[in-house]
Amino acid sequence: MLDIKNIIAAELSLKMWQVENALTLAKEGGTVPFIARYRKERTGEMDENALRDLFERHEYLTELEERKQTVLKTIGEQGKLTDELRAKIENCLQKTELEDLYLPFKPKKRTKATVAREKGLEPLAEFIKALNRIDAPDTDLLAEAEKYVSAEKEVATAVDALKGAADIIAEEVAETAELRAWLREYMLREGKFISKIKKEFPDGTTKFEMYRKFEIGVKEIPAHTMLALRRGEKEEVLDLSLSFDEEYTLKYLNHKVVMATKPNIVKFYSDLIKDGFDRLMKLSITGEVRLLKKAQSDEESIRVFESNLRQLLLSSPAGMKPTIGIDPGFRTGCKVSVLDDTGKFLEYHSIFPFENNQKADAVSVLKTLIDKYNIELIAIGNGTAGRESDEFVSSLLETLEHKPIKVMVNESGASIYSASKVANEEFPELDLTVRGAISIGRRLQDPLAELVKIDPKSIGVGQYQHDVDQKLLKKKLDDTVVSCVNYVGVDLNTASKELLSYVSGINGGLARSIVEWRNSKGAFRSRKELMNVPKFGQKAFEQSAGFMRIRNGENPLDNTGVHPESYYIVEKMLSDLNCRVADIAINPETSKKLDLNKYIDDKAGLPTVTDIVEELRKSGRDPRDVFKYATFNEGIKEISHLRVGMELEGVVTNITNFGAFVDIGVHQDGLVHVSEMANRFVRNPAEVVKVGQIVKVTVLEIKESLKRVSLSMKTSKELEMRKQVTEFNKKKEASLTDLRNKFI
Repeated sequence: MLDIKNIIAAELSLKMWQVENALTLAKEGGTVPFIARYRKERTGEMDENALRDLFERHEYLTELEERKQTVLKTIGEQGKLTDELRAKIENCLQKTELEDLYLPFKPKKRTKATVAREKGLEPLAEFIKALNRIDAPDTDLLAEAEKYVSAEKEVATAVDALKGAADIIAEEVAETAELRAWLREYMLREGKFISKIKKEFPDGTTKFEMYRKFEIGVKEIPAHTMLALRRGEKEEVLDLSLSFDEEYTLKYLNHKVVMATKPNIVKFYSDLIKDGFDRLMKLSITGEVRLLKKAQSDEESIRVFESNLRQLLLSSPAGMKPTIGIDPGFRTGCKVSVLDDTGKFLEYHSIFPFENNQKADAVSVLKTLIDKYNIELIAIGNGTAGRESDEFVSSLLETLEHKPIKVMVNESGASIYSASKVANEEFPELDLTVRGAISIGRRLQDPLAELVKIDPKSIGVGQYQHDVDQKLLKKKLDDTVVSCVNYVGVDLNTASKELLSYVSGINGGLARSIVEWRNSKGAFRSRKELMNVPKFGQKAFEQSAGFMRIRNGENPLDNTGVHPESYYIVEKMLSDLNCRVADIAINPETSKKLDLNKYIDDKAGLPTVTDIVEELRKSGRDPRDVFKYATFNEGIKEISHLRVGMELEGVVTNITNFGAFVDIGVHQDGLVHVSEMANRFVRNPAEVVKVGQIVKVTVLEIKESLKRVSLSMKTSKELEMRKQVTEFNKKKEASLTDLRNKFI
């Protein structure tokens, strides 16, 4: 049996006590956010990422150990479990290695080898195997094989007998764990993926054009390229193959397997090795390598998705202010929803600002709503008619003395939410488009609170999200949402049940109970009132309370990240400073008078005490960045309006391994390739930009028919220099062409 804890400690560079304590806390029901935030002393201040790595590795090794027991039992029942094989199985650390060891003993369908065994040819195979040594005597294989000719067993000739024996040995060679491991590693190291577009697709007719004649090393293929090639293959546009030096491979296999020197034995083995390689190794291991690269690409793409999702969920909130949300539309008009400063829906209207005979009514409706509710924010969806609606509202605001802030909001997934069970439960009487307008408005007020209602895959910040492992994707994205929700904290009196369900220690049922209690009893006045909620136990309180916020409650600490279990420490601090919680937030320097070591006890160490002081300094403040918004160029609403060289402002909507997509207000995001992100080498786009960031870009290329726009974030000076170099090279090439023509 593996010592799993010791292995994890070594692999992750942790102390044994850290691993043991983290696993114990998890077993006791501790969530990752809770352990990372409130049990730092127990884990040596491991953060969420470190904890998740530990738990995932522990789960993997635990599953591996369980699988080993099944394998050992199966082989033991066959009477083939040697001490050497048992040791190999017990000591392996990877599932692939275990399955290689198990393969020769794994129950399988009838193969050529099993048929040969049924014909009684295994003794012949063993006889020939015994000849595979340097000092083997000259032996007539056909003469030996004659002994196994049998009409009853359907072995017609000695040649047939030798062929059956070769099938048995070929399968054994092909199932040798060490050889399979070598071939797998060789393909990963030296192999190449080669793609070609099928003949029925002429030049320029597919989105996979760059892969028409494409070749790349297996070890260096980027995740997005691997997934793109697989998608092209799935859509039957690409032929994809994995190429490697088969001649070298066969030489290696012969070198490792063939010990004999007698020509007839060498020839016999060489032939069966070639057969076993072609029939039993090549395709299966090629498939394994492809799946392995797919799995690696999935993990990398999901990491990118996680990063983008985190940035989007933690986007700056405009704040809980009276807001108008507008879901734009031409034919069906614009749906206008009004929200109060808690996000509560108040009323809605349909306006038709693009119909000349109804434009005045549209202006009147908006003006009335702005005045009636003292609107401070206007959120406009960036979909169809978004830019036109933006210009309409801009012209209206120019006539007002009190001008709300107007922002274009990314509406990806709003239609998914509108038709969802969540939206139907929240607004059963409203039309889908009205629900969309509400969601757009709430996204501006607080992106996190609204976006948690939507399946993360529908938010539009992924990279080939429909091609990756869906189970792994869901787990990782759910982990990301949980992390973000608990990082920000949740207003207990305004949070939806969807938002509450992501709080540490709270499931869907408890979230519903909290909302129902709130609706019947009124606002929570303190965190401890959570214990009055049906089925809300002490464990749930321990795990969740620190992440709940109550504004203007009975205890100001309930609006901080200080856990109730540590309130007694704060009381000592306030007594020593002779001040209130609010005084420290107003003047953080006050806390520097504290001797933190004085407050350390058997329940709270220095990390916890330090965190408490930090929370008091920023009491009630949102940890997210200050709100900013982009201003799109007037008159630039479609791709056809763009010109090469235009300088625009935009918002980063998605980040991939190869660049970033930027919304510049033309209904089609432009791509800033990684090579165009800065005046220096950029390895990872995430080093330069994040989702939601406002950036200045220059239009490099426009392919209107393909709806593709290439952008650059490089400075104007750099672009001008490159333009001059390009023009110089063109002139130089033209001059050289003229000279060549003269000589010709």
